[in-house]
Amino acid sequence: MEEVQAPDLPPVRLACRVAYLGDRFFGSQMQAAERTVEGEFVAACTRLGLFSDYRKAGFLAAGRTDRGVHARGQVFSFSTIYPSRALSALNWQLPLDCWISGYAKVDAGFHPRYDAKVRTYRYYFGTTHLDEKAMDSAAHRFVGTHDFSVFSRTSERNPERTITSARVWCEDRTCVFEVTGDSFLWNMVRLMAASLLRIGQGLEGEERIVQRLDGERNSPLSPLPPDGLILWEVNCGITFNPIPVEGKRQGFLARLREHHTALERVVRDLNEGNR
Repeated sequence: MEEVQAPDLPPVRLACRVAYLGDRFFGSQMQAAERTVEGEFVAACTRLGLFSDYRKAGFLAAGRTDRGVHARGQVFSFSTIYPSRALSALNWQLPLDCWISGYAKVDAGFHPRYDAKVRTYRYYFGTTHLDEKAMDSAAHRFVGTHDFSVFSRTSERNPERTITSARVWCEDRTCVFEVTGDSFLWNMVRLMAASLLRIGQGLEGEERIVQRLDGERNSPLSPLPPDGLILWEVNCGITFNPIPVEGKRQGFLARLREHHTALERVVRDLNEGNR
C-alpha cells in the first residue's frame, strides 16, 4: 500500500465490472467459512484501505452466482474516499482467478441489482455434435413473459420472468446458448440449457419447451453442470471504462488455457486407446 496521503474527497461510488473463474469459488455470495468471490473482493478492498466496513461502504452486487459458475460481467459497487487507489491497485490485491475488467463512477444511490435493466448468460456445451438449427429454433420459444416454474429449483412467489432474446450457435467445437432477460430464477438457465441439449441430441422436439412453459412436469429435467455457465453481462445503463488485464494475470490465463488444451488431448488419446 502507498504512503499515507490526503484522501480523494468527497467519497466516490464506483461500479466495477468483475470477471472470475468460478471453479475454485464456493459461489459469489459472501460466506464466513468458504472462499467466495465477494469474500476475496472485500478482503482485497480492506487490505488496500478502501473501506474498513463493507456494509458502511455500501458494497453491493448485481446478483449471485452458484458454486462453479463463471462471470465476465458481474457488477460490484461500493463507496470509497480513495477511488484512484482502487483503480490502480485493486487488481494487484485480487487473486489471479478474479479481476476488474472495467469501472465507472456512478451516482451515490446506484444499486447494481435494482439498476440492472437486463442480464445475459451464456451456457457452453462441450460439443458441436448437436442439431444447431433445432436448438436455435427451440431457444426462441423462451422469448416473452412466461411462468418458468418448471425451469427452476425454487418456489418463488412470482415465477414469471421476461426473456428478451435467446439463441444458439456453434463454433470452434462448442455450441453456445445465450439468453437475455430481466432476471432469472435459481438454476433457470442451466435447466433451460438442459432442455435445449435434449433437443439438440434428438431426444425431444421443441414443443417440449412450450409444454414445460405451460406447466407440464413429466420427465423432469436436471440442471446441467455449473462449469459451462457464465454470467456474460449485466446492463445497468452505464458505460464502463476498460481496465487492461495485467501481465501476471495474462500469464495465468494463458497457462490455464494450455493446461486444458493438453488435458483435452490426453482424454482423447486415452479414449482412443480403449477402442
